[in-house]
Amino acid sequence: MKRAAGVIFRTMVLVLLGIFIGVVISNHSLMSRSLGIPMMENDKISKVLSLVKQNYVDSVNVDSVEGVTVNSMLQNLDPHSLYLPEQKATTLNEGLAGGFNGIGLEYQLLRDTLVITQVYAGGPAANAGLVTGDRIIDVNNKKFSGTKLTIPLVNKTLRGSMDSALLLAVAAPNSTAKKLYTLKRGYVNTSSLDASYMAAPDVGYIKISKFALTTDTDFREALKKLKIAGMQKLVLDLRENGGGYLTTATALADEFLKKGKLIVYTQGIHEERRDYFATDSGNFQDGKLAVIIDEYSASASEILAGALQDLDRAVIVGRRSFGKGLVQQQFSFDDGSAVNLTIARYYTPSGRSIQKSYRGGIDNYHHEISERMRKGEFFSAQSNLDDSIFKKPSPYHTANGRKVFSGGGIMPDIFVPADTTGNTELLQQLTDQQQFTAYTIDKLQPQLNKFNSADAFMKQYTVSDNEVDNFILYASQTVKEMDSHELLISKPTIKTMLKAVAARFKWGANAYYEAINSDDMTLAKAVEAVR
Repeated sequence: MKRAAGVIFRTMVLVLLGIFIGVVISNHSLMSRSLGIPMMENDKISKVLSLVKQNYVDSVNVDSVEGVTVNSMLQNLDPHSLYLPEQKATTLNEGLAGGFNGIGLEYQLLRDTLVITQVYAGGPAANAGLVTGDRIIDVNNKKFSGTKLTIPLVNKTLRGSMDSALLLAVAAPNSTAKKLYTLKRGYVNTSSLDASYMAAPDVGYIKISKFALTTDTDFREALKKLKIAGMQKLVLDLRENGGGYLTTATALADEFLKKGKLIVYTQGIHEERRDYFATDSGNFQDGKLAVIIDEYSASASEILAGALQDLDRAVIVGRRSFGKGLVQQQFSFDDGSAVNLTIARYYTPSGRSIQKSYRGGIDNYHHEISERMRKGEFFSAQSNLDDSIFKKPSPYHTANGRKVFSGGGIMPDIFVPADTTGNTELLQQLTDQQQFTAYTIDKLQPQLNKFNSADAFMKQYTVSDNEVDNFILYASQTVKEMDSHELLISKPTIKTMLKAVAARFKWGANAYYEAINSDDMTLAKAVEAVR
C-alpha cells in the first residue's frame, strides 16, 4: 500500500478551530517573546513604508505591504525565517499547543449540509452527545443547512469566545427529525499522536504527526497502554512529521536514552552552545526500537532520528529526511503577527549538521524534494548515495563506529523505496472531492453498525469488487470523467482507502492507520528490523 494514501487523506479532514499543517519550526523557547528593538533613525524600510502611506497615488494596505516586505527580507536570509500574519501565527501556535478553543468536531460539507465526521473526546460536542453522521440543520434558531455553506462561513459561525453558548438543531443519520443541543464553547484537547496500536504480537506502533507541547505526555500514555498489551519492541513512525518544539523532541529522545547521553546541541553567532542531555526518566530505555522517516520528516523529527541513529539506539527505516538543521525563535508583535527567526543551528551527537544547502535560492530549496524524485532517489538506495553531498568522505560516525552523513538530512539505515504504483490522477480527484468520506456517510453506515468493535471490523470486513463498483458509480456523479486504465491501477488502493476512511469515521484515527498500514512495506520492514 503506497504511503500516498496516508498523505492525501489529510486533505479530507477539516478540523474545526485549528489544524496543524506541516510546520517545520523548532524552538528552544516554548513561548514567544515581545520585540524590544529600538528603531534606528536611518531605518530605510520604515521610511519607505511611511512615504508610501503618505504619498502613494492609490490607496494601499500598508499592513499587507509591511508583511510582504519583511518576509522578502527574511527569505533572503534562509528558507525558514518567516513573517507570520496574525491569523497564521495564531494557527501555528494553536497547532502546537495541544488543543484549541471550539466545540471539538470535524466535518464535511455534503449537499450544502454540515455532516459530522469526527467528534473529539472530552470536547463540548462529545459531552453534548453529538456523534459522527449527525447533520447540523439550524444554528441559534436560524437556518444553516442549505444556505450555500463554505468552510470560512462554517468556522465563523461555530467559533466564538470561551463559554459562549451555541444552540444547534441536529438530525441523526437517515432521519429528518431535529433534536436541539445547547453547547458551550470550550478548550478541546487534541493529541499529536495519530495512532498507537499493536502492529505484531510483541511490537507496538506509535505514529507522531508533530512535536507539540503535549507530545511527550501523549507518548507516555500510549506507551503504557501498549506495554499492558504485551509490547516489548517499538516502531516509531515519524513520516510526514514536519517538526515542532525542539524541547519536545529532546523529551522524546529522553524516553529512549540512558542518563547523560548527549541528544543534540544548538549554537549560533548570538547563541552560545547549548547541550541537551538525557536524564534517567525514560520509559523505554532498553527495548528494541525502529524509527520510520521519509522526505517530509523535518526539523524536530530529524533531531530525534539523528540522536537515536548516532547513539546506535534505533534502526532508522525509510527514505532520506527533509534536511532542516536550523532552529527558530518566535518574536511577536503587538498586533498578533510574529517573526520566526533562525537563531541557531542544531547538531546531532556526532557533531553533524543535517541542514541541506539553500545557496541556490528559495525556489530551488523548496523544489529539492521534487528533484530527488526526478533523480530516482525515492526508488533506489544507490541514487541517494550518488548525490554529491554523500560522495565526500564523512568524518562522522555513530557510537559503534558506523559512518553517517551530514548536510542533507538523515540517511536511513534500511532504505525502503516509495510505492507509487497506485498513484493516478483519478485517485487524487476522488480524494480531493472527498468521495471516500461522502460514500461512507451515504452508503456504508448501516454496514459499520453491524460491527461492535474496530477489531471485529478489521478482521471481518473486506471491500469486495462489487463495493468498489458501487463506489465508482456513486463517485461518478461528482467526478465526471474516469479513465478505466487508471481505475484498474488504483483499484487496490481504492479498496484500502474505503476501508480505512470507514474505520476512521466509526472508530477514529487508530483504526484508520491500522487499515492504511495493513500492507505497508515500510512498516513491515521496521517490524522485521526489531524482531
